[in-house]
Amino acid sequence: MNAEISTAWDKVQSMINGFIALLPNIVLGLIVFIFFLFIASRIKILVKRLTRNRRSARNLGLVLGRLAQGLTILIGLFIALSIVIPTFKAGDLVQLLGISGVAIGFAFRDILQNFLAGILILLTEPFQIDDQIVFKGFEGTVENIETRATTIRTGSNAIL
Repeated sequence: MNAEISTAWDKVQSMINGFIALLPNIVLGLIVFIFFLFIASRIKILVKRLTRNRRSARNLGLVLGRLAQGLTILIGLFIALSIVIPTFKAGDLVQLLGISGVAIGFAFRDILQNFLAGILILLTEPFQIDDQIVFKGFEGTVENIETRATTIRTGSNAIL
């Protein structure tokens, strides 16, 4: 019984020592990831600013800004993970996603269809932010357009 406890204690101590040894990498990885979050928000703002004055490209600017932000965060995550876990390679994750992509595609088919439909709505621009629209008996001002939802504020300040 004492041998089992001492073996378990030795494993716990080695895990704690391994965590302490990785602590500088974890801190550096967090700093790098936070830096990429900051850069991603600035990229989103920059893309919105570039397309703000072009009425025909304003919704496209929203989509491109969000895509650029997401891509920057994803790159930052890969870099931070490679700092924290030196054996991690982004190529391994991409290979794994390529193999399981078919299964993921079937599982999220409806979500992906709605996402693509939202992008098409943003590109065709049937309405824009600050437009007054009527939809299924609700009338209001378009406040935000996303790929999966559109936020409308009614005259009574209700948000739909």
